[in-house]
Amino acid sequence: MIEAVGLTKRYGDKTAVYNLSFQVRPGAVTGFLGPNGSGKSTTMRMILGLDNPTSGTVTIGGYPYRKLPNAPRHVGALLDAKAVHGGRSARNHLLSLAQLSGIPARRVDEVLGVVGLQEVAKRRSKGFSLGMGQRLGIAAALLGDPQVLLFDEPVNGLDPEGILWVRNLMRALAAEGRTVFVSSHLMSEMALTADHLIVIGRGQLLADMSVRDFISANSADFARVRTPDTEPQLREKLSAALTEAGGHVLPEQDGALRVTGLPLPRISDLAHEADVRLWELSPHQASLEEAYMRMTQGAVDYRSTIDQKTGLQQPLPPGAQPPLPVPGQGQPGWYAPPPPQAGGQPFAMPAPAGPYGGAPSGGYGAPGAGAPNPYAAPAPQAPPAQPVPQAPSVPQAPPVPQQPAAAAPAPAAEPSQSAAAAPAADPTQPEDAR
Repeated sequence: MIEAVGLTKRYGDKTAVYNLSFQVRPGAVTGFLGPNGSGKSTTMRMILGLDNPTSGTVTIGGYPYRKLPNAPRHVGALLDAKAVHGGRSARNHLLSLAQLSGIPARRVDEVLGVVGLQEVAKRRSKGFSLGMGQRLGIAAALLGDPQVLLFDEPVNGLDPEGILWVRNLMRALAAEGRTVFVSSHLMSEMALTADHLIVIGRGQLLADMSVRDFISANSADFARVRTPDTEPQLREKLSAALTEAGGHVLPEQDGALRVTGLPLPRISDLAHEADVRLWELSPHQASLEEAYMRMTQGAVDYRSTIDQKTGLQQPLPPGAQPPLPVPGQGQPGWYAPPPPQAGGQPFAMPAPAGPYGGAPSGGYGAPGAGAPNPYAAPAPQAPPAQPVPQAPSVPQAPPVPQQPAAAAPAPAAEPSQSAAAAPAADPTQPEDAR
């Protein structure tokens, strides 16, 4: 068991931890939560004897860490996964730790198998990824088969399979009766792993209770009720009935009602008595993240602000409207909401369309497409039609000698000119052709 009494640590005029008292009991996974700069790492360093407290005491099994006989056989810890000589292989790193603590060499191969690094045991640790370094740090903590284990951000850099493995490992170690103390910023993981929580803020204790009690104490459960959207009078009727029965009703932006102070069966009975059809009646329990954000919102030292983009924003074009502000943004405890789940999904793939945003079509250049494809090969075209002569005086082909019968109509149209043209005929032709 780990016990801290009046633990205080100052660095000059900075108080990192102030009058902190708690117990970490065996047989359970105890989560250690708090904002950045709240003193979690400093507390863990004092537990392990790496920092001396300004005042107060912290003991492990009734003894300060430095007075434990062969401490690595009793306490295992992962505070910094990169605290490894990069030129050593994973096996040699663990082997050196084992030799310093009198641990047999065969234990090194056992823990390498436990953390899944047996295939890379002879590789230098400087080439390890962040997740592989975390696994090596966990192996070092397990090396002496200790009864007390401390982990600072053990799932940092691990993939989903590794996170699940760490979760199961923590719970298995606690089920064996060991003391497991885990610091993490992942609320969703703590909700699945921890049985008990110790929450600090600005070096002081904020909560020391079970996960269930912590959520109940820092959130309000409510029922979500929805009536037909097409009949707003039913919503007003139900709201009046619930308020009269002692419930507290708040409208939500999507038209639903948030009801507190009444159990779900009572809400259902009241709706039935008021002859109101319900489209939704569901319980809502706050998550560990919501409860944590509510408790620690006054103990956060590092807050984000709105990016003003001073001097970087381009002027709006004429007629354009500025973007609407997000409700609540910039207020304490605000964080970005998730993207919408239906309609206008910001990351959804657009529907198939023409090559330049036109209507859907069977392909570029297909009939009915909004615009032709500029890179498609041109379709074969029919040869252009021959121009039609507009006057008989423009010849279309080289002159062809005409028979005498074809020339006969011309003299018939103008007899005076044919008579004058007769002497100009070729004298070598027969007289009947003249």
